[in-house]
Amino acid sequence: MMPTAARLIAALVLAATAWFVSQTIKPHLPEGTMFGWFDYVNVVLGVLCGWIVIGGRSGRGMSAAVGNGLTGVFMLVLWAIFVQACNEMLGLALRRHYRGPLEALLDIFNIGVDYAALLLNADVAIPLLIGGIVAGVLSEIGGRMWR
Repeated sequence: MMPTAARLIAALVLAATAWFVSQTIKPHLPEGTMFGWFDYVNVVLGVLCGWIVIGGRSGRGMSAAVGNGLTGVFMLVLWAIFVQACNEMLGLALRRHYRGPLEALLDIFNIGVDYAALLLNADVAIPLLIGGIVAGVLSEIGGRMWR
């Protein structure tokens, strides 16, 4: 995991994408939702997915760069949904919403499905796709320029 220009560029672009999408998804959540660290957690996940998934696969050509970018944003979405669903489950568990630990763990999936449904809105899905493609292509270009 040596630092390269491709990894840095992918991490920065995917972090910016995560921040932007975090802002666009907020109006779709229930009124009065306390967001806390929502943006920051998603940005950190964007940095990690950009660095590991996209940056680690650069150097295989432009068509692969598009696929790498889409793969990176897909992984970002999966991790973000999982982490945010776990956070929501912990909040509910602390309010004694569940009868047992197994019920709480199983509810992570239900909460994640609800969050995934929010991604079907065009103002959320389109920036994700564009951000992923841009991250992959810029990572490829940066990797070629600064070896």
